[in-house]
Amino acid sequence: MESMGRQDEMKAWFSSLKPVQPVEMIGLWRGAGIPSDHPLDGVLENLGWFGKRFHADMRADALLFQWRADRLIAIEPGFFPIGLAIKAAPFGRTMVARSWFSYLQKALRARGTTASLALQTSADGVTAAMRYDRQPIVDYFRRMNGQELAGMMCIAGDARRYFFKLRRIDATAATARSSGPSPARAAKTI
Repeated sequence: MESMGRQDEMKAWFSSLKPVQPVEMIGLWRGAGIPSDHPLDGVLENLGWFGKRFHADMRADALLFQWRADRLIAIEPGFFPIGLAIKAAPFGRTMVARSWFSYLQKALRARGTTASLALQTSADGVTAAMRYDRQPIVDYFRRMNGQELAGMMCIAGDARRYFFKLRRIDATAATARSSGPSPARAAKTI
């Protein structure tokens, strides 16, 4: 019951945030999970998840991963049925999974964008949402502040929600930094 309590708290928090228009999301976003007692908590981060990229044509790279220090790779979400991913979540948080995934990334590469972005109505009103092309998943977005969005991943037939945040990567400012690989340089996708 405690897990559903945390889930209910997170849903209420998400509902309290302001909606977002799809056009406001165009660009590259760095992601991080928000712990919510969801089975996928910690899995994406363990596997090297970078974030998401939204294009002007309202298409999206739903899952961007850090491939090398200066490269991102868009993964095709359809390779892993979401039900299987949830069942395998404990393994997904291990070092073995991280190692295997690093070797498999190039083979799992998306051949194009993997989701569409549009306004969508949810129980909390109308906001930007990303619908995966080959998974029964919709990510809803709401504004946390000027540079950050909250995301809530909804899987058809599952009452649990996975929460995450996205922070806009400013390519102009990133190129001005000199220490380490910049997000602008990391924005190169293979």
